[in-house]
Amino acid sequence: MTFGLRSFAFLSGLTAATLFLVGCNGEKEDTIRIGEYASLSGKEANYGNAQHEGIQLAFEQVNAEGGVLGKKIELLTDDDASKAGEASNIVNKLISKDNVVAVLGEVTSGRSLEAAPICQQYGVPMVTPAATNPRVTQTGDYIFRVCFIDSFQGAVMVNFAKNSLHAKKVAIFTDIKSDYSKGLAEFFRKGFTEGGEIVAELDYSGGDKDFKAQLTTIKNSNPDVVFVPGHYTDVALIRIQSRQLGLNVPFLGGDGWEGSDLLTIGKEAVEGDYFSSHYSPDRGSAKAKSFVEAYQKRWGKTPGAIAALSYDAAMILTDAIRRADGVDRAKIREALAATKDFEGVTGKITMNEHRDAVKSAVILQIKNGVPTYLETIEP
Repeated sequence: MTFGLRSFAFLSGLTAATLFLVGCNGEKEDTIRIGEYASLSGKEANYGNAQHEGIQLAFEQVNAEGGVLGKKIELLTDDDASKAGEASNIVNKLISKDNVVAVLGEVTSGRSLEAAPICQQYGVPMVTPAATNPRVTQTGDYIFRVCFIDSFQGAVMVNFAKNSLHAKKVAIFTDIKSDYSKGLAEFFRKGFTEGGEIVAELDYSGGDKDFKAQLTTIKNSNPDVVFVPGHYTDVALIRIQSRQLGLNVPFLGGDGWEGSDLLTIGKEAVEGDYFSSHYSPDRGSAKAKSFVEAYQKRWGKTPGAIAALSYDAAMILTDAIRRADGVDRAKIREALAATKDFEGVTGKITMNEHRDAVKSAVILQIKNGVPTYLETIEP
């Protein structure tokens, strides 16, 4: 068992060696154990590392202020390596062996859908920072999210395409291996066909390297915009190849574009394109600005939406444990469900009857290599 991946315990006054022993042998300490599963490696590591950094920062702050209910938070983290099937294995272990009281994760909808049924089966609250597919929380009443869902995000991008870009014709390019991509494409398609035309609809498999055949078909359909509800690495390569083919109309996407590799790989190819997201570090409350400062000090970089949502997920869970006045999982679930007007760094968060956060969205445009705030869309 490797401490760097398997067990992160933020307990003031203990040595790293002591933390390692506590995480490995399951000794009882005066702590509250929270599990986390994240894509710390693999093709979506940008997501997982941002998730972990946001959660770690939150619990470090909570512990520095005395913890919750007189106990420190102990975070047990495992890497699902961006692989299908790993999330379920990790969550099973976190629950059955590590005896965590709740689980945080994952960012992607596909891996969240793997883990959610296990958490539901064992009655363990799970809070996902950013899994936007509606089916995630439909799994059951122990599953929560602090982000908006794809039906809202799809409508946001339809309205932006029609009203701000005056698009009449659109092409859709979907990752058929991704529940997130397929779901968001469906909601966008339904909305755009009301008064607009889908001139081409093609697909790819996440991880592909050559998209030129599909992009040539898309170019020949003469769209006003192209909607790509994919993840950042694929989007960057798609955009590079589309530019090489002379397909220079605006490209649009969703929060799956969040990830530094979009910019480091895509570079000037993604310049001027647009995507919806949950948060912008350029906007927000005093609490949001304080988070940005703390994150920059801790990690040496500016936080994106995934880190901010993950911080909020950790803080909402901490608040629910406090209101539950203990670590009874059923009571924590009840407290999470009753969350109303929680002041998060991504905005005020209220859980609706489906355990989805009622949240606004932001539109970002890549300008001079930086995602830049354009506007906020309210639910």
